[in-house]
Amino acid sequence: MFSSIEDVVERFAKNNYIASRRIATVIYLATEMRKPILVEGPAGVGKTDLAKVLAASLGFEMIRLQCYEGLDEGKALYEWEYAKQLLYTQILKDKISEVLVGAKSLTEAVDRIAAQDEVFFSERFVLPRPLLKAISSEQPSVLLIDEIDKADAEFEAFLLELLSDFQVTVPELGTLKAKHIPLVVLTSNNAREMSDALKRRCLHLYIDFPDRAQELAIVKLKVPEAAIKLAEEVVTVVQSLRKLDLKKTPGISETLDWVKALTLLNVNSLDQELVTETLDTIVKYEGDVRKAQEELKDYVRRVRARRGTEAGSDKDFLN
Repeated sequence: MFSSIEDVVERFAKNNYIASRRIATVIYLATEMRKPILVEGPAGVGKTDLAKVLAASLGFEMIRLQCYEGLDEGKALYEWEYAKQLLYTQILKDKISEVLVGAKSLTEAVDRIAAQDEVFFSERFVLPRPLLKAISSEQPSVLLIDEIDKADAEFEAFLLELLSDFQVTVPELGTLKAKHIPLVVLTSNNAREMSDALKRRCLHLYIDFPDRAQELAIVKLKVPEAAIKLAEEVVTVVQSLRKLDLKKTPGISETLDWVKALTLLNVNSLDQELVTETLDTIVKYEGDVRKAQEELKDYVRRVRARRGTEAGSDKDFLN
């Protein structure tokens, strides 16, 4: 595990994740207290990456459960491989006949078959889904329950037993307890409010969009080949766009995608034409594109006003 908060920061940095002291503190406490972490915040701020880097930093396997509307216990926990059971039954047909030899009644025959239940209802026929896989893992793991807010409230209630006792009940096999209690990270984009019962069982962490300095540091870390001036200009524009009422606010991932795209085009600094041509990289809806274009026009005027001149063309508005 981690030896200190500073150790968290250092190990995350080695895995290309800039963790603030607040994030590092929650991670450290969660690993020491064996408490799940509920990570909330807007889409695109690195909530999923947090779990991935946590697993990488500790050398643990990461097991991911992607939540969606209609997800139920069976799809998240385990399934029986009925086709495999049927195949085994066909292969062992002769042996089953031997078991039934001499049975004097239907009841006796059924009893003899029932005595062989452990053959056909055993772990060899269980197909583990993420939750059971995390509990039955022979090695420590990080369990990522991604976008829990998309799942129904009934599924959230089912998770309470798992997060409290780290055990699940399979009727045919009994209660299975975790061999190693996994580190659990739940993420939420705030599509709906999480229950108080779930929040009580977790440490809470809210991750918001980074400020300009932190986002610039992330860009330099993730896209070191990008020109410094280009990185600075892209971050400035994205920070400006986040102030707009957009249907999908550009996240850090969009910032990185934009910088990578411009770098592939051998661009060292932004100009109006390039912004227009590559704007779809950071805004995903046509209505947002139009709002972003208007904002960039205003941005041009603000830049010129600060410089006290109306000279030059739009082409060098960020130069």
